[in-house]
Amino acid sequence: MRARLYREAYARHRHDTYTVCMTEQGVQAFEYRGTVHHSLPGQLVILHPDEAHDGRAATAQGFVYRTIYVDPSRVFDAVRAIAPSHGSLPFIANPVVTDQTLAHVLSHAFDDTMQPLQADALIHAVATGLLRVSSGEMATAPTRTLDLVALRQTSDFLSQHFRRVVRSVELEELCGLSRFELCTQFKRRFGTSPYRYLLMRRLEHVREQLGHGVSLADLAVEAGFADQAHMTRQFKAAFGLTPNRFAALRSAVVNKVDPPH
Repeated sequence: MRARLYREAYARHRHDTYTVCMTEQGVQAFEYRGTVHHSLPGQLVILHPDEAHDGRAATAQGFVYRTIYVDPSRVFDAVRAIAPSHGSLPFIANPVVTDQTLAHVLSHAFDDTMQPLQADALIHAVATGLLRVSSGEMATAPTRTLDLVALRQTSDFLSQHFRRVVRSVELEELCGLSRFELCTQFKRRFGTSPYRYLLMRRLEHVREQLGHGVSLADLAVEAGFADQAHMTRQFKAAFGLTPNRFAALRSAVVNKVDPPH
């Protein structure tokens, strides 16, 4: 959820989830555990499940914020995969934290319609961030042997099926790892999450097909994107250029190297 709050205020209430909120503009004020706290732009507010709090703007200018609500059972499953020795939910003593990595995750959580693998990657990243800020440093898992066969099966499957929505349960059945254990091992092996790996296969396909007579709208659908705008945003984020600009530059280079006779 992304919202702006001016004169309105949230009365005292509670959620049955972890609340992770990033202040984008202005100053956010709230009472929590008997103390009034303030969050500045770029800072995060992390509230535990079932703990009462309120919320309001600290200045007349109001504030803008982004919030995600994460089921604690999903956090616990991810924590067990990331740090098996950590036997409980992460406890955040100070509800206002500064963590650029987690803030970056939150700031991009609403860019596009969330796909299943993307949702699992988000929960994994949030759980990692909660572990990190709960003690001031990352609670590390013992080094475990990677299941290289399962990881190769997964990467091959994603490469073959990038044109459609891939669901986490499919990968669990394929490789025999839980979705969060797969996220943990996959990142150690490939340096990214299964969702990001799938996304890059889509973008590489788009890049290869640019200039071959297929419209961008058709190419977006063919590659598994929701629409052309979705594809363009992701393409620019990955390659620094829009698809049209990339195609134009590549065409100019080809023509320069191989001019017409």
